[in-house]
Amino acid sequence: MNTKEKIIDEALTLFSQRGYSGVSVKEIAGAVGIKDSSLYKHFSSKKDIFDTILTKMTGLMDNLADSLHIADAYKGDASPYFSSLTVDELVELSKKIFLFYLKDRFAARFRRMLTIEQYSNSEISSLYKKIFTSDSIDYQSVVFRQLIDCGAFNEADPEILAMSFYSPIFLLICRCDGDADREEEALALIERHVREFAKTYSKQNGGV
Repeated sequence: MNTKEKIIDEALTLFSQRGYSGVSVKEIAGAVGIKDSSLYKHFSSKKDIFDTILTKMTGLMDNLADSLHIADAYKGDASPYFSSLTVDELVELSKKIFLFYLKDRFAARFRRMLTIEQYSNSEISSLYKKIFTSDSIDYQSVVFRQLIDCGAFNEADPEILAMSFYSPIFLLICRCDGDADREEEALALIERHVREFAKTYSKQNGGV
């Protein structure tokens, strides 16, 4: 890990513990083991560090979607992909996304940073809501609309379906944060949730 990477790593750790506003450039430099003047050789400001963290997190989320082969419903009809998934495959997909946001070292600290800071920083509050509520609900609403239109799902309000599917998983991430003993319980609940959701709304036997 080079100096620039260490700055990002230590800054994110501090931000996730005390919030973005609660940490100074001097404290970040101290955690890295350099002078604050040396830090400015790599970043122009604390905001520059935050922006770099955000860019890296965006890349990680994109890589997650690519690695799981999740179809982009904004670029075309994603219903062939999602309707071809078995319930078992959807369960595993949901578990992997849950574990990424809960346990990936970078993603977990990023989420905690936004959670802390949302109450004192309106820009970060908007970012938190965008990433963890609006973007997820909007994307899943499009997917469920496509699944309804192709006949794979029963007729229903796609936004309500999106909230019904996503909300328990996000709740379990919050519930398990800092409480590793509940992880297995949460994974079991996710499986039950996904299976019940598919049984209730999907028209397909054995598939989503």
